[in-house]
Amino acid sequence: MGEFDKIIKRLLETSNARAVIIFANEDDIRRVLEAARRANQTGHFFWMGSDSWGSKSAPVLHLEEVAEGAVTILPKRMSVRGFDRYFSSRTLDNNRRNIWFAEFWEDNFHCKLSRHALKKGSHVKKCTNRERIGQDSAYEQEGKVQFVIDAVYAMGHALHAMHRDLCPGRVGLCPRMDPVDGTQLLKYIRNVNFSGIAGNPVTFNENGDAPGRYDIYQYQLRNGSAEYKVIGSWTDHLHLRIERMHWPGSGQQLPRSICSLPCQPGERKKTVKGMPCCWHCEPCTGYQYQVDRYTCKTCPYDMRPTENRTGCRPIPIIKLEWDSPWAVLPLFLAVVGIAATLFVVVTFVRYNDTPIVKASGRELSYVLLAGIFLCYATTFLMIAEPDLGTCSLRRIFLGLGMSISYAALLTKTNRIYRIFEQGKRSVSAPRFISPASQLAITFSLISLQLLGICVWFVVDPSHSVVDFQDQRTLDPRFARGVLKCDISDLSLICLLGYSMLLMVTCTVYAIKTRGVPETFNEAKPIGFTMYTTCIVWLAFIPIFFGTSQSADKLYIQTTTLTVSVSLSASVSLGMLYVPKVYIILFHPEQNVPKRKRSLKAVVTAATMSNKFTQKGNFRPNGEAKSELCENLEAPALATKQTYVTYTNHAI
Repeated sequence: MGEFDKIIKRLLETSNARAVIIFANEDDIRRVLEAARRANQTGHFFWMGSDSWGSKSAPVLHLEEVAEGAVTILPKRMSVRGFDRYFSSRTLDNNRRNIWFAEFWEDNFHCKLSRHALKKGSHVKKCTNRERIGQDSAYEQEGKVQFVIDAVYAMGHALHAMHRDLCPGRVGLCPRMDPVDGTQLLKYIRNVNFSGIAGNPVTFNENGDAPGRYDIYQYQLRNGSAEYKVIGSWTDHLHLRIERMHWPGSGQQLPRSICSLPCQPGERKKTVKGMPCCWHCEPCTGYQYQVDRYTCKTCPYDMRPTENRTGCRPIPIIKLEWDSPWAVLPLFLAVVGIAATLFVVVTFVRYNDTPIVKASGRELSYVLLAGIFLCYATTFLMIAEPDLGTCSLRRIFLGLGMSISYAALLTKTNRIYRIFEQGKRSVSAPRFISPASQLAITFSLISLQLLGICVWFVVDPSHSVVDFQDQRTLDPRFARGVLKCDISDLSLICLLGYSMLLMVTCTVYAIKTRGVPETFNEAKPIGFTMYTTCIVWLAFIPIFFGTSQSADKLYIQTTTLTVSVSLSASVSLGMLYVPKVYIILFHPEQNVPKRKRSLKAVVTAATMSNKFTQKGNFRPNGEAKSELCENLEAPALATKQTYVTYTNHAI
């Protein structure tokens, strides 16, 4: 690849820049055009030539299509007729003082002056000296003749002015001009002012330049012929006749040539090394916006760029709305659950003194119902707009409802377990099985949850935050800030951890009392309740923590948590209370006192459960369930053996 081919290749690296300004001699101009043709870029470039190109035909010979549309300039000039007469009369005889004239003669007339220069077989003739310029050869006056003449006159005028000032009244050189001081002469040259051979004033500016007067040409192809056509001029300012211009492929429509297209809003300029006027447009990405033409900057954490990335705007803040599809199921379960809980409470209060209610352990039953109610009510706190009050109530009641429920159930199962374990060893009653003792144990367990909540409030006061990280998507258009309570996943684990501990412990006791006979079987519904609850929370854990990186984390986790809490409450309500309410309302004949059962019977039941189960099937009222008494009766003396009796109490 030649040097000029490399030039074309480099020009093509900036595809939008199609105008090429050439300062070169006519031979190099031709080589550039040839390289463009070899690269198959005819019509791609628009050439701008200096006065060395001008209106010459040599640079574009046989390259007309490549050069089409080229714009060139030539200094304004006039043909000096006297020079034509003078130059056409020059011969080898009368122009010997010009040492290059003989070489010009040979080249102009295609002949050789010396016989020895002729080669055998060559068609070149010997010059006869009878050839005449303009007659035996084409002749056109060189365009710069007038400038050469004006330059000579400028030198003459400067020397004349210098002689007048330095040698006044003297003929010839005086000592002050012998030798001539070049610096001083230059000052006189710059100060000349005369009318040139073409009638134009000849002057020079402070830089030594003459006023620019140029004709502007365009090389055009029309109807198969090519010519340089004048399209404008420059004399102190530009005169351009655009309607005379013609461009290849687009007619009179001006072609577009630019090193770099203007950057769009939201794009910054990155200048090209070594080409300060060229740049690449780089879009501001991510959360960046355009500060100025050359700089992109990241928006503040709570903001995102505008659509055109010329500024920043606040990131929209979202929360779980009441009418959101994610809130429909939790709210439905909560409303139905609260209604069912209130119905059970009303039923139990109305039939408070009936055997079924008394046998269920009224005190702990009401405590358990309060916990179930709080579990359902927590849903409304989880969906409500987070603020200081809402976040504080969430901390208190989210774990408290379950703690109350499982504390009551744990106390019940522990009581049953201790009664049967005691019955295996002796006939004496175990301690702390009275209703007052059971309430004390329950509230002691609940107080630990409340104590933990109080410590949490002291260490980390409750408040709401806007989390811009949860939904900080790669595309800032979809970024959202999440308004939520400042409760981390770890804090949530700690909040629910105590309730989970109570639940697991209660499940352990339910497993230990699974062998209780059906006649002492309130332990069995509790066991089924705890087994089902464990399954619910085992399903909750992977769903809740497995979606921590999801864009819908807020919705999924809130829905999962509230549904799990409501399902846990529903399991307790359905398995422990629905059968009792059903008997109270639809089978009142079964809601009758049961015969008292002594501790001896309990001991017998603990050791001979199979026999006890068989005999229980033959009761007159058909009821197989017999439960321990609600109130511990005073010991009764019978012969020499002491019996403790339990009436209407659940085991």
